[in-house]
Amino acid sequence: MERFYLIVSHVARLELLVPLGVKLVQLRIKDQPDTEIRRQITRARDFCAVHGAQLVVNDHWRAAIDLRCRFVHLGQEDMQTADFVALRTAGVRVGLSTHDEAELDRALSHDPAYVALGPVYPTLLKKMKWGPQGLERVAQWKKIAGQTPVVAIGGLTPDRLPGVFAAGADSAAVVTDIQMADDPEARTRTWLTACAS
Repeated sequence: MERFYLIVSHVARLELLVPLGVKLVQLRIKDQPDTEIRRQITRARDFCAVHGAQLVVNDHWRAAIDLRCRFVHLGQEDMQTADFVALRTAGVRVGLSTHDEAELDRALSHDPAYVALGPVYPTLLKKMKWGPQGLERVAQWKKIAGQTPVVAIGGLTPDRLPGVFAAGADSAAVVTDIQMADDPEARTRTWLTACAS
């Protein structure tokens, strides 16, 4: 699994940053009509194919199947309505969000491509009902998940990266640190370098 996992909220941001060397990117579109969601997913799918990057579609698993995407990410709420059999039949890999042990057990029962744990640190992006999980929790997740990769998300910065990987995370998912950066391209390069070392 790629150590750097970029998460963007619009295909235009994906097209700006993937050419810098990003190999794993999630398109997380919220509150848009279905036609716009599918337009962006299609553009992102084709763009990632050209640049040799893996696109992960957040939430919109039906569109992902229809548009022949190969990877989706589902939150706990989405897991309740997702058709895992249809996803498997279509050859779509699935990453799942987790926040506590019950959710982790449930996620692992679906044989996911990875489990995400967050927020590891306080995050500004969205109101979370869970407090920061911390590095000990990352280590605990890795122990339980075994061969299944663990993605750390929430409040990550390049300075915090060594601790996150030392705790056992296989990948670091980044949203706010790049989204809020004055120069997202320079910040993405910093992340790529930090994850490569």
